[in-house]
Amino acid sequence: MKGTKDLTQGSEGRNIFRFAIPMLVGHMFQQLYTFVDQIIVGRFLGKEALASVGASFPVIFTLIALIIGIATGGTIVISQFFGAKNFTKVKRAIDTLFIVMAIFAVIMTVVGVTFSEEIFRLMKLPEELLPTANTYFSIYVSGLVVFFGYNGVAAVLRGLGDSTTPLYFLILATFLNIGLDLLFIVKLGWGIEGAALATIIAQGTAFAVAVIYLNNNHDLIKFNIREFSFDWEIFKQSLRIGLPTGLQQTFVALGMVALMGIVNGFGTNVVAAYTAAGRLDSLAIIPSMVFSQALSTFVGQNIGAGRIDRVRKGLHRTMLMASVTAVLITLLVILFKYPLMGLFTRDQSVIRTGGEYLTIVTSFYLLFTGMFIYGGVMRGAGDTLIPMFLTLFSLWVIRVPAALFLSKDSVELFGLTIPGAGMGETGIWWSIPAGWGVGLLLSFIYYRTGRWKSKSVFKVKVEPATITR
Repeated sequence: MKGTKDLTQGSEGRNIFRFAIPMLVGHMFQQLYTFVDQIIVGRFLGKEALASVGASFPVIFTLIALIIGIATGGTIVISQFFGAKNFTKVKRAIDTLFIVMAIFAVIMTVVGVTFSEEIFRLMKLPEELLPTANTYFSIYVSGLVVFFGYNGVAAVLRGLGDSTTPLYFLILATFLNIGLDLLFIVKLGWGIEGAALATIIAQGTAFAVAVIYLNNNHDLIKFNIREFSFDWEIFKQSLRIGLPTGLQQTFVALGMVALMGIVNGFGTNVVAAYTAAGRLDSLAIIPSMVFSQALSTFVGQNIGAGRIDRVRKGLHRTMLMASVTAVLITLLVILFKYPLMGLFTRDQSVIRTGGEYLTIVTSFYLLFTGMFIYGGVMRGAGDTLIPMFLTLFSLWVIRVPAALFLSKDSVELFGLTIPGAGMGETGIWWSIPAGWGVGLLLSFIYYRTGRWKSKSVFKVKVEPATITR
């Protein structure tokens, strides 16, 4: 069928690799949105503006996390129905996903615009950053409808095995965003408002072009609001699979907000360094995330087709590819950390602090990779509840407390003063691999139980032995 890819036949490793490459390029371009935004903002508007943009992203992520998780559930349902060749259900699942995303987009926009200043004050954002952060954030969330629209189209196409078409739309949006950044900020002098507007216009254009293309070229997706039909049964299946992921993403986002609150306590220079280094970090971990997503679709289709035997082979091939990539990226980032930080700012204090972050965090990318790959198998099988608890444990029980205790001289807890390590911002950096390590260990243990095999939309025969490789 045109615009789709059957991952239930052929070499497991080759299928996953070929499916992942367009997604990898796409994610790189998607990160280029904020990457270029922050380079231009940092270079032309200063470290204060850079820090303001960085402080906004954990809050934006919090607003969109729940619906992204539910969309993930919808994608998995779509991929399993597609693997079973039930195209009527595929069409209903697509319509249902678009309707849900549209409703949530409106709700999150209203919440974000109404409470933006209160949120930043709760995060203890330095007072000098508050006006610019509030301005950028309010404009950005006003465009969530087109953000969800574009990402909904991309999620559906990936569920159908098509990771190439969304890439073309994303490339268009990325280059348009870069051009508008330069026009609005450098040429017209619109400041932080220009950066937010550039992103909204670029995403809106990509969504419009995607709708026109799909309505004229795709067999299963016809974007016509008047013909959309909502299927409660499919919505409940998507919710069952996606809600744990959505809640996981929401609590992860809240964890990022909590970490940002800790970072904010060390002043503008550290906030700016955390923003720039974190953007580089986000770019560097994309391959691991993409391989995980490709593996999820592979697992979903093969379980839908009753090919559970291919799942273990797919996991092993994916782990090898992702691990080799992670090692190469680690070496590159550590070798070029200071020139990379210099892309964002000329401030030497910010560059040194960001370089320290990159040295510590990138040295442990293999932990992050393993954690995400095992999670990809579980998500593809439709088992998202246990992985949610594992992720939340590693974040809220390990990473956030570690960041607090390692960075502070002392911590007030239930009326008691508990001594801390007093490492300053360095303690925050070390908390990141600590969380990854625990997350990987717990994910591996759960994967070995084999219980994830019984969580799919289509029931899979599970061997008597409960331990699997």
